[in-house]
Amino acid sequence: MSLEESGEGERGNRGFICGFSIATGAAARLVSGYDSYGNICGQKNTKLEAIPNSGMDHTQRKYVFFLDPCNLDLINRKIKSVALCVAACPRQELKTLSDVQKFAEMNGSALCSYNLKPSEYTTSSKSSVLCPKLPVPASAPIPFFHRCAPVNISCYAKFAEALITFVSDNSVLHRLISGVMTSKEIILGLCLLSLVLSMILMVIIRYISRVLVWILTILVILGSLGGTGVLWWLYAKQRRSPKETITPEQLQIAEDNLRALLIYAISATVFTVILFLIMLVMRKRVALTIALFHVAGKVFIHLPLLVFQPFWTFFALVLFWAYWIMTLLFLGTTGSPVQNEQGFVEFKISGPLQYMWWYHVVGLIWISEFILACQQMTVAGAVVTYYFTRDKRNLPFTPILASVNRLIRYHLGTVAKGSFIITLVKIPRMILMYIHSQLKGKENACARCVLKSCICCLWCLEKCLNYLNQNAYTATAINSTNFCTSAKDAFVILVENALRVATINTVGDFMLFLGKVLIVCSTGLAGIMLLNYQQDYTVWVLPLIIVCLFAFLVAHCFLSIYEMVVDVLFLCFAIDTKYNDGSPGREFYMDKVLMEFVENSRKAMKEAGKGGVADARELKPMLKKR
Repeated sequence: MSLEESGEGERGNRGFICGFSIATGAAARLVSGYDSYGNICGQKNTKLEAIPNSGMDHTQRKYVFFLDPCNLDLINRKIKSVALCVAACPRQELKTLSDVQKFAEMNGSALCSYNLKPSEYTTSSKSSVLCPKLPVPASAPIPFFHRCAPVNISCYAKFAEALITFVSDNSVLHRLISGVMTSKEIILGLCLLSLVLSMILMVIIRYISRVLVWILTILVILGSLGGTGVLWWLYAKQRRSPKETITPEQLQIAEDNLRALLIYAISATVFTVILFLIMLVMRKRVALTIALFHVAGKVFIHLPLLVFQPFWTFFALVLFWAYWIMTLLFLGTTGSPVQNEQGFVEFKISGPLQYMWWYHVVGLIWISEFILACQQMTVAGAVVTYYFTRDKRNLPFTPILASVNRLIRYHLGTVAKGSFIITLVKIPRMILMYIHSQLKGKENACARCVLKSCICCLWCLEKCLNYLNQNAYTATAINSTNFCTSAKDAFVILVENALRVATINTVGDFMLFLGKVLIVCSTGLAGIMLLNYQQDYTVWVLPLIIVCLFAFLVAHCFLSIYEMVVDVLFLCFAIDTKYNDGSPGREFYMDKVLMEFVENSRKAMKEAGKGGVADARELKPMLKKR
């Protein structure tokens, strides 16, 4: 069976989980609520064997009422109180049983057990057990999923003990919330500002890429030289310091420090020399990074819908996550009725179906990765179309939509396989992270080191596979080959261009990081200037933090698309230079900026007495004749 069929099976199985939970009554129990005897509120119910008070007609009783709503089981994450179906929730606090009785007589809503009549609330000896705990808190005007929820949530003191303690002085949280509420217009405006700045930066970054590269080069040179010089200066100073006046113990410590400084200074010198050699070797390849960033800016001008790609991906993820949470809630109330130790009804799944939530969690990871992979494939297809169209006036009307069409018709299996591979690596890493968090402070040093090492290795493997997958999608968009073939071809060409890849990933990532810092700092500075003139509150730290976090998130989403475009352009460029040489019949597809880079490389090679294209190495063409 192909991965595309597996992906369709995955979606079908997820539909089965949702359908199963709805068919077994979980949807009705979740939305309408049910009492402690298995009766669903707001409808007629079927009698359950050996369970008293089951099978009741609750057509007029549409709301769930808890006798003690603040009795929480933190371990099992549920309310341990007896639940009843009632006709109405109390809107005011009921302090005595007489108030509870009057509420039942006036509203027709009995808040005590079904076995106790309202006239017996104040006279029965069982009222303390069968009636709600006094005082009965007032419920919210709109019941939450047909549940009577107390207006004052402070009764959940055990569940929110840290929060209650934090705000017990009624000052810190109030000042922070007042700052957010008073400045909500400014926060919204600054968030829109970060969005606009991100879009603008994606267009103009091609003009400032050369400046950013020089900033990076100067910082690296000054940092390495300065660090090495300081270490040698400290070593010389320590060596010349007098040693006659110190004790033998201090002398031993001074000698150890001197030896350590010598080791550090030598290591820093070796590192600086190696760094300079690497920069010397890669200095010409930095020009390729600048050229790719310049062309990427042109791509966004010709394909403006690329700018909105993060919005569609985020919207798809939100829809899926909402569906996933809804199905998870359904699973929490599905199953067969079982009587617990207190004699009340709980719904539990037995047999193999009780492990469905594990499958549900795996589906969360896989489908989320699948949606992100669809974005990568869509971007790759659009950029490949742009690159390999000689006359840009002949581009499709909407290359993005054309790429989406090809994805849906031909490449869903490729995307499913790539996202499944990431899932296979991500799940073990998450399991190890969970084990590490559970054993924190209990495991020995060796076990802790092994766990952290495994987590780190899996994280590195996941990042490498993500990068390889992205290039495999680009190869698929070019050659229309399956995932494994595309991944192999992409891996070969990446290895053969390892120095170029390293340059683009290091210099390019740093340039994009500077872009994110620029957006966050600009938005934060604007926020400080605007919030400083707002005198209606005293604390604006929280609004500023919210704005900066949102600005970073927006900048990361947009510049990640830019990084994706640069990676796709590089693979297209590598294939173009190896398949074509610029001669008649084998003309390049590349942009004029990249053409200038190739011509400059050829001139440099001829001056050095070497022939060839680009790096004077002939790579096997990745494109296949059809």
